[in-house]
Amino acid sequence: MKIDWKYSYPNSVFTGLDLHSETNNNKHRTNEISVKELIVRRGQAFQLTLRLAQPFRPAFDQLTMTVVTGELPSENLGTMSRFGVPDKVQRSGSAKAVWKAELQRSSSPETGVLALAITPPASCPVGEYKMSAKLGEEERDLATLSVLFNPWCPEDWVFLPDEAERQEYVMNEHGIIYKGVDNYISPTHWDFGQFEEDMVKICMKVLDYNVKHKKDPADDVSARCNPIYVSRVVTSMINSENGGGILKGQWGMDFRGGVPPTHWSGSYAILKKWSNSVFSSVKYGQCWVYAGVMCSGVAAVMRLLGIPCRVVTNYQSAHDTNKNLTVDTYYADYGVREKESKDSIWNYHVWVEGWMRRPDLSKDGKYDGWQVLDPTPQEKSDGMFCCGPASVSAIRNGDTHLKYDVPFVFAEVNADCITWLVKRDGSMVNIDTDNIKIGQSISTKSVGTNDRMNITDSYKQKEGTEQERRVFRYALTRLENEGDGETCVGDEKVGNGTGMNNGSNENATNDQICSPTPPPQLFIRFEEVSKPVDGEEVSLKLILNSDSSATRRLSINVAVQAMRFTGQPAGNILTQALERELLPGKDLIVPILIPFLTYHKYMIGCDSMNISAVITDQRKENHTFLAETRIVLMKPPISITVFGDGRVNRELTAEVLFQNPVKEILRDCSLTLTGSGLFIGELITRLPDLLPDNRVRVKFHFVPYKSGERTLLVDFDCASFRDIKQSCTVIVKP
Repeated sequence: MKIDWKYSYPNSVFTGLDLHSETNNNKHRTNEISVKELIVRRGQAFQLTLRLAQPFRPAFDQLTMTVVTGELPSENLGTMSRFGVPDKVQRSGSAKAVWKAELQRSSSPETGVLALAITPPASCPVGEYKMSAKLGEEERDLATLSVLFNPWCPEDWVFLPDEAERQEYVMNEHGIIYKGVDNYISPTHWDFGQFEEDMVKICMKVLDYNVKHKKDPADDVSARCNPIYVSRVVTSMINSENGGGILKGQWGMDFRGGVPPTHWSGSYAILKKWSNSVFSSVKYGQCWVYAGVMCSGVAAVMRLLGIPCRVVTNYQSAHDTNKNLTVDTYYADYGVREKESKDSIWNYHVWVEGWMRRPDLSKDGKYDGWQVLDPTPQEKSDGMFCCGPASVSAIRNGDTHLKYDVPFVFAEVNADCITWLVKRDGSMVNIDTDNIKIGQSISTKSVGTNDRMNITDSYKQKEGTEQERRVFRYALTRLENEGDGETCVGDEKVGNGTGMNNGSNENATNDQICSPTPPPQLFIRFEEVSKPVDGEEVSLKLILNSDSSATRRLSINVAVQAMRFTGQPAGNILTQALERELLPGKDLIVPILIPFLTYHKYMIGCDSMNISAVITDQRKENHTFLAETRIVLMKPPISITVFGDGRVNRELTAEVLFQNPVKEILRDCSLTLTGSGLFIGELITRLPDLLPDNRVRVKFHFVPYKSGERTLLVDFDCASFRDIKQSCTVIVKP
């Protein structure tokens, strides 16, 4: 970018400026964002050429440069820096984050051509800066530039030493978010789009609209030197609960005024919509959408800012409301999961990990590295709905006394689960205490591939080991010593969350259902007859076996419920009560058939079915057993084909094919296409109703505007099947 002042300011000592934006942005790895606007990373020099109307004499002349950011810049806050050539500039003795300028050999001072290397320190606040220069009595505004964190700079707190990881966690515009349940893990491609148009401006608005900035803008901008502070601000801004945030959450089924969270396939459309609506919250989001936006908010608020991050899914994720490291679930004696409790176990929960140092926790680097950042509004932290950064190392070690929000995340991956049987008279008995169930298959995308990486071991000790129990007890002790949460004695706990007595159940008992003499074992398992597919009959088998030498007469209560991913029932699909005899040494097989017409209306918008069986020995009614499994219905298939070779600014043709799999008309059909570098925002096409067994074939044309490996994402939506997604890779040559 070149600026010429010779004609606009004919008497000025400053005649021109070249920011070398394209060259600088290439060297600072920001050229994917822009080659016109100057965007640099702190701790790394950038070049500019300043032209003067007179010779420059370093021994006699003083060129003083000033950079400022924020509304109330101050040298003492690090939001203003005065520096120059030569560096004889008088500045405050307590000035922070001092910039540096050096005259390069390619300069020609005698002709007034100054080639300068400007270095923002690795400790300066990130954000938008204004730069000016003064020579003699004249001062001239030079340019506006953006400064980002620098994971390539060892002095920066976000330094990530591995280049392959930097490419994955900073530069990659595409990711995978894992959904489903732990035995039905479902990958969903997500387009972060951090390098799309206007993302720098949107990102800066995200920072400027946070509550702390409104209260004290000078202090807020100064604190943007610290990735711990910035990441915490971002988590509070992704959700709308703190005012002015990007996404409004909706965990029910009423999506009026917006679109279901399942509609979204990327972050840019959400962030652009927030920006275009004068920063009104976009409707609607849930945890994977919050995490996806935050991660691209790296490109709009995390990756773009230069903080390495990745999206992480925790299966069987506990929401422990009272910080006692246990969660309670309730079943009626006829098999149906009881009403909601304050505690819950989500099928999965999605958050973000950001990479940074944590000198606020330890000087030896013990807690450096990946930090949990959760933008989903679940509990307040320091008076705001946000979570983290919580050191993954601290979580693994059970250091629940450390900030930020380590106890909450520790419980999400490591709480004990207490299961209660609710009898018809309202009394409850503890039928199971499970210290393994919570925190399964913690997953993220692998570096450089689309494979899933299991990172459970980074969060917790191996389940079932004494070391894991020792860490759990240590974590609980630290919580008790901090005066936070309830006290548990051993592995037993009075159930909470029923709303009956603020965390205690008067009708509950911790007595085991079994008699003092252990009863014969009953072995229970579920087996699939075929893979469950939405639109088809779901068929399973309940298989019972016993080590008893006598025939056992059993009452079997089977219940099938539609489940939201938050672990709460959305509807009772089917209940079945029967009596059967279990012969010694023989399997008792109970078929479970769930027709499409029976489950269909309940499963629209739901993620999984919970199938449970409560089994009682009729001769010994205190011998009651519970088994449950969850299944995720596979979506009907959709195909996408791209024809020809991709080149920048050359039209490509693609085709989407979908066949109606059910004997009913599909109404309110639409097709949404997205993909950074392929489409700007979303392309939504309304489709006619689709008759039974008919198929729809949609051809469309698009013009790629960026080179590289791109991901084309397709979303087919209708009233009967919500948001069936497919994706394909498009290689675009320059």
